Amino acid sequence: MTARDLYPISLRLLGRPALVVGGGPVATRRAKALLDAGAVLTVVAPKVSAELHGMHDAGLLTWLARAYRTADLAGMWFAQTATGLPEVDGQVAADAEAARIWCVNAADQEASSAWTPAVAQVDDVTVAVNAGGDPRRALAIRRGIVEAFETGALPVRRHRPGNGSVALVGGGPGAEDLITVRGRKLLAQADVVVADRLGPRGLLAQLESDTQVIEVGKSPQHHPVPQHEINAILVREARAGKRVVRLKGGDPFVLGRGGEEAEFCREHGVDVEVVPGVTSAVSVPAAAGIPVTHRGLARGFTVVSAHEDLADVPPGSDHTVVLLMGVATLRRSAVTLTTKERGENCPVAIIEDGFGSGQRITIGTLGGIADQAEAVGVASPAVVVVGDVVRISPFAPAEFVRVAIGEVAHAAR
Repeated sequence: MTARDLYPISLRLLGRPALVVGGGPVATRRAKALLDAGAVLTVVAPKVSAELHGMHDAGLLTWLARAYRTADLAGMWFAQTATGLPEVDGQVAADAEAARIWCVNAADQEASSAWTPAVAQVDDVTVAVNAGGDPRRALAIRRGIVEAFETGALPVRRHRPGNGSVALVGGGPGAEDLITVRGRKLLAQADVVVADRLGPRGLLAQLESDTQVIEVGKSPQHHPVPQHEINAILVREARAGKRVVRLKGGDPFVLGRGGEEAEFCREHGVDVEVVPGVTSAVSVPAAAGIPVTHRGLARGFTVVSAHEDLADVPPGSDHTVVLLMGVATLRRSAVTLTTKERGENCPVAIIEDGFGSGQRITIGTLGGIADQAEAVGVASPAVVVVGDVVRISPFAPAEFVRVAIGEVAHAAR
């Protein structure tokens, strides 16, 4: 018998009698699976494992402590041999064949009228793998399928109506492989994706062809879909029984209005899940080799929208300031931060399109960064980092690096 001779099917054994002949490790595994399926189980074996003995003592199965008899098959819907003795397993399989009872013969797959696949349950999907009678190969393939399911690499979206929901997914700084595994899985399951301009845009092309994508992205001075309309879209689509993913750049709760969207959904009775993302406030500086904290240079940092008042930002170049959405207001921000115990020589880095194909790093000082940015045509999206930590970037000028080494050495003393 080959895999081509098989007719794949799932058996509903709930409340139906099943027989396991054998009492060792294989019999124990099969007995547990049959009990999980709700079968009324009988085990025949002179001796059984401690685990099977415990199941019998708990009243979960009937144990006949003797050798197999043909009459044991009477009234059974399904049988499993696992004695380790080919002649006994073969006799059980022959008796089952004569009685027209499906039987898995653990000793001889070719003589078996049924095969047991490697099975996994992932959410509401059951995966069963037959691999030509090679159980180790079947297990390996099953693991690969489950991993692909969990990472969103498989087209796992349902196509029947269900309970609507919203997931606020942080897509990370833009690179497709920096989204979380959970976020990628939910994206693959989505019926509707409400997408920002930033984030892993390339993943949208990998969605199923009938997945609806609603563009609500904002750009500087241009907000085509106001926030109240975005909120309404999320609730409307979820109430229609759809799985909705709100795909954002970075993290939805870091200057991403994710809190407002989650609150609106809950107020309107819509289930909402928040999936954190790799925030650009920390990850994009890292793309330029800049940690937001560093021993001897900075023990804390502040993340702030450059559209907000910077007067309350902690002073000193040893406190890192990360400005999001800061290109349009860069000159004003530089002036304000210069008055916060940061001289005009305080280092500044601008990282455009972090982790994207157009990534570019511009490094200067508070006194000249605005003119420098205008000269090279800095554009959004970009993250601005202000503070001494910029000195240790591998892209920093040599004089910055010498100062940084000296300051770290002084702090270590």
